[in-house]
Amino acid sequence: MNWNQKASVAIIAFAACSAAQAGNRGITASVAAEKATLGKADNVTVRLTLTNTSAQPQLILKWHTAFGEIEESLFEITRDGVKVPYLGAHYKRGAPTAGDYYLLQPGASHTVKVELSDMYDMSITGQYTVSYSARSGNLFGTSERSVGEVKSGAASIWIDGRLPRGTQSDALAKAAQPPAPAAAGLAFNKCTTSQQATVTQAISAATSMASGADAYMGGNLGARYVKWFGSVDAGRVNTVKAHFVAIKDAFQTKPITVDCGCKKTYYAYVYPTQPYTIYVCKAFWTAPLTGTDSKGGTLVHEMSHFNATAGTDDWVYGQSGAASLAISDPAKAIDNADSHEYFSENTPGLN
Repeated sequence: MNWNQKASVAIIAFAACSAAQAGNRGITASVAAEKATLGKADNVTVRLTLTNTSAQPQLILKWHTAFGEIEESLFEITRDGVKVPYLGAHYKRGAPTAGDYYLLQPGASHTVKVELSDMYDMSITGQYTVSYSARSGNLFGTSERSVGEVKSGAASIWIDGRLPRGTQSDALAKAAQPPAPAAAGLAFNKCTTSQQATVTQAISAATSMASGADAYMGGNLGARYVKWFGSVDAGRVNTVKAHFVAIKDAFQTKPITVDCGCKKTYYAYVYPTQPYTIYVCKAFWTAPLTGTDSKGGTLVHEMSHFNATAGTDDWVYGQSGAASLAISDPAKAIDNADSHEYFSENTPGLN
């Protein structure tokens, strides 16, 4: 059996592993640059290698590898010591299942070539470092109750970029500017008439959820807050309050565009630096209007991703993972998009 064959029996066995097996489970990563020096017309390409150094087969979540289409921020990149932001998409998925894992056999390695310059703006001249960093709940199996992590050392690359050292990239300059003033409203792209009607209902549901979440955060915090964001801490509470003020404001006052052209099996995605366009995918259309993993909740999830609102990440997916994250790591829970969604959906209802 090669490294990426699905072995249902092995997956079921490893899904039963306890949370005590923390760390990287013996999976190590390395990143090597194709070239140490690049010119203005060169693509930024690295080779990522994952190796199972343990004596046991290990699972790793597909969407946190680069073995297929890259759909997450899998790399930490700096230019002259300053972090280079991720410009790609953030997706809402369902909780992972057995089929969402690769099986890496003992001693096996897999190497893949990754082109980075379409996901990270590397157009400015400077000294860059690139390292792989996969951090996620359920990274090594569906029964995990903590955030697993695999990190590599950094590769160094000098880039003689299109823009001079010390300037701001075109993409980030545009992202730093608020959208042109416009009246609140809803626009559509690639949506049929019936899809437009469904999206309009979903936006109304999302607006109601966001308003309810904001109102709750202004009162006495109880089981609902603790369930999704963990113990009550003044600093974290203020962060969550600010998130829902911004999310509610976006639904009520910002020009929102919903694009219905996505054919992926996920719920939806956004580009965090491009408010307020939300791309809805196949799972969105079969979700209920309200309740758990609903259409309205999906839109709250995606709205939370925009840097202009809450700038959330995707540490875990699913109610079980989000509830566990609130207990194990509240600081990540308040940065988790699904946690904001489930808090807003409030199903089953908590006070």
